[in-house]
Amino acid sequence: MTRAKPEDDEYWNSSKFKAFTFDDEDDEFSQLKESKRAVNSILVDDDDEDEEDVERVSWSGEPVGSISWSVKETASSIRSGSEQSFPKIDTTPSLSKQGSGYSLSSLFKAKSKPGAFQSFSESFSDTSSRTYAPELRKPKSGGKDVVSDLSPEETVRRMQKGRAFSLEKFCSLQDKLLLLDEAVAVYDGNVITAVLIFLKKSLSKEILFRELMARDVALRHYVHYLKEMGEQKLVVELLKALGRTEDMALMHYKEHLNIKDESRRRDFLKSCLSLPFSQDDATHVQDHYTLLERQIIIEASDKKAVAEIFKKFPRKASILNMPIITTLYYSCFYHYGESEGTFSSPSNIRKTFRISEKQYILTALGARAKLKSWFDVDSLFNTKNWLGYTKKRSPIGFHRVVDILHKNSAPVQVLQEYVNLIDDPDLKLSGALKYKCHDIVINTYRDLKDRQQLIVYREKLERDSPEYRKIQELLNNVQIRWKN
Repeated sequence: MTRAKPEDDEYWNSSKFKAFTFDDEDDEFSQLKESKRAVNSILVDDDDEDEEDVERVSWSGEPVGSISWSVKETASSIRSGSEQSFPKIDTTPSLSKQGSGYSLSSLFKAKSKPGAFQSFSESFSDTSSRTYAPELRKPKSGGKDVVSDLSPEETVRRMQKGRAFSLEKFCSLQDKLLLLDEAVAVYDGNVITAVLIFLKKSLSKEILFRELMARDVALRHYVHYLKEMGEQKLVVELLKALGRTEDMALMHYKEHLNIKDESRRRDFLKSCLSLPFSQDDATHVQDHYTLLERQIIIEASDKKAVAEIFKKFPRKASILNMPIITTLYYSCFYHYGESEGTFSSPSNIRKTFRISEKQYILTALGARAKLKSWFDVDSLFNTKNWLGYTKKRSPIGFHRVVDILHKNSAPVQVLQEYVNLIDDPDLKLSGALKYKCHDIVINTYRDLKDRQQLIVYREKLERDSPEYRKIQELLNNVQIRWKN
């Protein structure tokens, strides 16, 4: 009896079984969680260990380690009817020749995250904590539920119901492919993964790769299964066979995360430079290698540095494997003023990694303000016009400069100088009120000829203070024509 269509819809809408995809959703490898559902849901009976007629896979619905997947609801739903009709899926090839679905563009964009390489490292969790898919074990040969002459369709149905079945009987390539197509047709992640494990053990990788190229859903399950099992070399071979050279290069590049020694990691990154990355990704990999090489040199030198700044402000952490902007901040803090010829010079780092003027000013301002080096802060904004006059100019807006200076406890005289440089009158007045730059507030109200605001502001000041007396003189000046 076939299940009614409304129940079909309810089953599929609630099902946790989904196809896998190379395409990104949240980040470069955000679909890894789907693979975790598909791998270790294969549970075996503890009794059946030493017989050799058939292989058995059952699904009990209990969680398995870190890749748990409950299918109790699915199993009970399946057993409620004798047979079902499942919607078919399109398995026409669409992955064989595609461009890279991944990108390194987020690695060198000066984000505020503490680690620029976090998105890559999150995509492949530590394999030491995983529970791998168990081997398909063999039940007792006398098992009453074992049938050796089942068709692919009936075998898949028994796999879904958790009943015993035989995979060994599918000896020819045609029979194995029919079994795989039937598993894909029911769109059951457990079954697809179980069949793929069997095919991986019984077919050469060349034949398996060739056949998976024409089966999109199975290919996606297989790639995620290999990633979960840590078989990175096989994934690289598969991507290369698919013509996905950029993905293959990125997969190989990702292995630098497993290298702890910085010198070995640097050498590995150097070997990645010849891989077929896209133009943008090739630039980022080159920057990654250059940055780590630069950091190793700076770290070795600064570990034994005896300069006064290292005694006054001891280093809190190593510079190794830090993002570019963190490295620039470190350089502006400890190596400001060095000539451009040195690797640790801020100007050298800015030029090498093509850091924009705005980003450089923000980073250098934060570092020098932290050290209370107000002369260096001034030098960041001083420019000369064609007549030789010095003028202050800021690509980030002086209201932001004032905020950074205030956060670093700049004295009122310094704050007042930069508040006065704010072009927008409203921003200037609000900044002066916020940071208690009394002279600016008084002069602004005077220019606006706002007598009432001056009276209100006078009440906030201490009597006989210079600012209080200044307001009093302005209020008594009969030559000023007040608006109120």
